[in-house]
Amino acid sequence: MYALARCSLPRRAVGLLSPVNAVHGTFTRSRLLSTLAILEQRDGQLNQGSLNAFAAAKQLGGTVHGLVAGSNVSAAAQEAAKVEGVEQIIKVDSSAYEKGLPETYAPLLVENIKKGKYTHVVAGHTAFGKNLLPRVAALLDCQQISDITAIENDKTFVRPIYAGNAIATVESSDSVKVITIRSTAFAAVTPGSGSAAVVDGVDPKADPSAEWVSEDLAKSDRPDLGTASKVVSGGRGLKSKDDFDKVMLPLADALGAAVGASRAAVDSGYADNSLQVGQTGKVVAPELYMAVGISGAIQHLAGMKDSKVIAAINKDADAPIFQVADVGLVGDLFEKVPELTEKLKSS
Repeated sequence: MYALARCSLPRRAVGLLSPVNAVHGTFTRSRLLSTLAILEQRDGQLNQGSLNAFAAAKQLGGTVHGLVAGSNVSAAAQEAAKVEGVEQIIKVDSSAYEKGLPETYAPLLVENIKKGKYTHVVAGHTAFGKNLLPRVAALLDCQQISDITAIENDKTFVRPIYAGNAIATVESSDSVKVITIRSTAFAAVTPGSGSAAVVDGVDPKADPSAEWVSEDLAKSDRPDLGTASKVVSGGRGLKSKDDFDKVMLPLADALGAAVGASRAAVDSGYADNSLQVGQTGKVVAPELYMAVGISGAIQHLAGMKDSKVIAAINKDADAPIFQVADVGLVGDLFEKVPELTEKLKSS
């Protein structure tokens, strides 16, 4: 895989194609393309955010299949089969894959990729995808292309680097392109009137080298941070966990928003690391993103700068967050946020 340099020089002529031959060549190539989208599930319920992988797969052209594995995944597979433009859903019903341990999940994927002779494998750039696909790429002896935001053609992709301060266009010559996508860059798809066939996949029954012990999940009635249309995030300016909860949670409830946090707030113990937004956290692009007490470091901006409307509250008028904000309020957050919350409740 190598980076392509963009320039304005005339394109070198490689050969002449008549319009008919050019169309025929494009049609033949797209007919040979086949993409496997990796879907996530929990407790048999399909993760709707993982369906964005279908959006990227459709842009690549050719046939589109999906794969879901875990315990009692028949319902999840049937739901995914309703996505229009998808020809087949591969399901592997086994408790060995329920928690998505990459040590067992990667061999499963490799066997099904080889059987289907897929040219592309696509998954979300989530904790699941980032943990799993590098192993798959290694087993297939190819290079992974991570966190892409655009597809130029079946082997040329666009991805941000340096916390989004530069954009790289890369081309892969690998026979199988293993790709993770930034879900906010591809329009969400929803199950509709599709009628894909649901088939059983190959289960290699690999000997597990790791064992799932336990998990401690934080449960909330608020929207999921990764898919919410409104997000309110707090930063170091909130000073403590008690202040974070006292200021941010009522605001989130008044707006019907998900709660996020900067890395500084998470490192200081104000919020759980599952709420972190930024380069090393979640990447979100809601309709409204409200940053409270967040200075606006480039690492944080990398996780939210694609939001439709950005509002910021900070006492420092020179804070970098105001350079990207659509609406800014300079003032003491401990006064302004409770005042805003009360007005939202009364309206």
